[in-house]
Amino acid sequence: MGDLKYKRVLLKISGEALAGDKKQGINDEVLKNITEKIKAVSDLGVEVAVVVGGGNFWRGRSSEAMDRVTADHMGMLATTMNALAISDALEQHGAVTRVMSAIEIRQMCEPYIRKRAVRHLEKGRIVIFACGTGNPYFSTDTGAALRATEIGADIFLKATMVDGVYDKDPKVYPDAKKYETVSHDEVLRLNLKVMDSTAAALCRDNKTKILVFSMEDPENIVRIAKGENLGTLVE
Repeated sequence: MGDLKYKRVLLKISGEALAGDKKQGINDEVLKNITEKIKAVSDLGVEVAVVVGGGNFWRGRSSEAMDRVTADHMGMLATTMNALAISDALEQHGAVTRVMSAIEIRQMCEPYIRKRAVRHLEKGRIVIFACGTGNPYFSTDTGAALRATEIGADIFLKATMVDGVYDKDPKVYPDAKKYETVSHDEVLRLNLKVMDSTAAALCRDNKTKILVFSMEDPENIVRIAKGENLGTLVE
């Protein structure tokens, strides 16, 4: 533990990351690769919690004909499918996991109870949180920010498809400037698109640090745990 930068982390993965080149559903090779790295971080002695989105199955309300609350509930179910898949893959690598849901699905997940989640982490179990906050109108980023704050994570690891936070979209503007560090206030004031404003404000108000990094190489999770300076730190 002496060489580790963080004792407890919360990792947020998008549902799309699990799809890989398939763009939807779950790519088995991608899932295997990501979960191998999560297990490797846990094996280092880091307590690991995971929040996963559901965009590979459901992208929210597809038309004005669908009620927003219904669409968000369907999205929560999508996150549960991904959480169960991550749990199963991790256990095939030899990890011990618990899936905890903000909405009761007792036959498949434990109900989320903060003290129980923390106890699982203390015992070395990898905890995967499903169903976001359990409420419509809130993103899985907000759910991740909330859980990171509740469990006292040292860092909120926000895995994306770019290698940090830029002043504009680096895929569109070649002259985009990357931030090595940026404040919570700047993220909100400059609308830097790190995450939705509700999640960003929650992290700011509770002094939760965020590290935005690229998930294109899942080994980055291990590098960060070992103290390498990757991505952009928001504090």
